[in-house]
Amino acid sequence: MAATVTKDMIIADVIAIDRGIVPILMQIGMHCVGCPSAQGETLAEACMVHGKDVDELVNDINEYLAQAK
Repeated sequence: MAATVTKDMIIADVIAIDRGIVPILMQIGMHCVGCPSAQGETLAEACMVHGKDVDELVNDINEYLAQAK
């Protein structure tokens, strides 16, 4: 069973599930994958700061994880 990501998860924890998630974040302008904020900021918080739709991002990540299994 593939992992499932939620909007309340910390960015660093999401990346730890699968490094293939990094390009998904980078593609929408979230270059925070290596910054200190990634250690304590949730996907929802990052999306709010970057003006992105968190539900769309979570869906994209979970689709990737489902295919990557």
